[in-house]
Amino acid sequence: RLLFVCTGNTCRSPMAQAIAQRSVERRGWDGVEIRSAGVSALLGGEASEGARVAAEWGVLSLAGHVTTPLDTELVAWASLVLTMGSHHADTAEALGGHGKVWMLTAFSDGGEDTRGPGVPDPFGGDAQAYQECLRTLEGLVEGALGRVDAEFLTPKKEAAP
Repeated sequence: RLLFVCTGNTCRSPMAQAIAQRSVERRGWDGVEIRSAGVSALLGGEASEGARVAAEWGVLSLAGHVTTPLDTELVAWASLVLTMGSHHADTAEALGGHGKVWMLTAFSDGGEDTRGPGVPDPFGGDAQAYQECLRTLEGLVEGALGRVDAEFLTPKKEAAP
């Protein structure tokens, strides 16, 4: 159970969720659930116009996205929480996520540090800002799913005696 977190749940986290869902389907993974939320999200909104346009450009759809505020229940639901910035990570940890919260950039890099650079927020930017964010997220999400596969889904081979 994978949870992506940003500020308003209108741009970065819904795009990351859509990218991850597409990738999980392509990989043929069964039983993987993916959600997104925002630390300052209002319940029931939709993805921003810029994110919807960028998603279509990237052959994704955010048409059915409904904004969701981050809360203790969602953090408890998630096996892994991937955030767009350090403030989001701090909030998720304060809501009970200690030990399963990483910044997306740090997790996709494969290191042990849970913090890294943030994913720039395109909110209020032009179409190019949203497209650049989508391209960045595509690389980061693919890297994160590769790590999930290697560390959690692929059986570990035992060392020869």
